[in-house]
Amino acid sequence: MTNELTAFAHAVFDAQPFSKFLGAELGDVGPDFAEIRVQVRPELLQQHGFVHGGVLSYLADNALTFAGGLALGGDALTAEYKINYAKPATGETVVARARALVTTRRQAVCQCTLHTVSADGEERLVAVAQGTIVAAGERGPQS
Repeated sequence: MTNELTAFAHAVFDAQPFSKFLGAELGDVGPDFAEIRVQVRPELLQQHGFVHGGVLSYLADNALTFAGGLALGGDALTAEYKINYAKPATGETVVARARALVTTRRQAVCQCTLHTVSADGEERLVAVAQGTIVAAGERGPQS
């Protein structure tokens, strides 16, 4: 992955007010993948003490869009996605890892896994998502 594409990804992420509001961090990125993580804190929990499904949904949506956008070489939007919640999300951190599986000139079909990470570093799969990401017009450094 070029430094230019990494800088582009971080510039896009840094321009997202909602990501900042949640305290999300962009992790590893590549030509067709992205990782986003959020530290779990009380404000992100639902009434049973699990990470709220809306937080997991945000992570899936944003990671899918980043993976698809990087695969498409620029700015992108989510056309659709589906999420399956597999287990209650508990832990210190939630990590979303997405990858573009199939890319055409205008769209990418992407898949994302969401894991919680415990204090001792153990990961547990809590959700899986799949989505279609479309090019939004502005091309990044890869195009």
